[in-house]
Amino acid sequence: MPVNRPLSPHLQVYRLPLTGLVSITHRVTGVLLSIGLALFVYLLYVLAAGESMYLAMQTFMAFWWSKLVYWGFIYALFFHLCHGIRHLIWDVGKTLDRASLNSYAVLELLASVALTLGAFLLLDGACYV
Repeated sequence: MPVNRPLSPHLQVYRLPLTGLVSITHRVTGVLLSIGLALFVYLLYVLAAGESMYLAMQTFMAFWWSKLVYWGFIYALFFHLCHGIRHLIWDVGKTLDRASLNSYAVLELLASVALTLGAFLLLDGACYV
């Protein structure tokens, strides 16, 4: 007896919805924050190890890719924060309709970028004073 059910869409044809991409990004940023926390603990070790280790760490942090990792960590922190606030709103039972889900996903992305840019302007500008 033939089965007349639809086939799953091919991966090249299927497009994840925005809420799915945001959910996956939230999980990825959680992992990145865990890795960043381990790097922060290492940074504390370097600070306690003495002047020579501190100077070596300062030289390492002067490279552009080190700053990129640093600001990527800050973006992950703000994105994770914004998504966590969104989950708190969901826990109350608000914004669960499809239109609100998509609009709040865009708002979450914009807020995390704005917070990161604000931190960059505030912190990076303070480094040159």
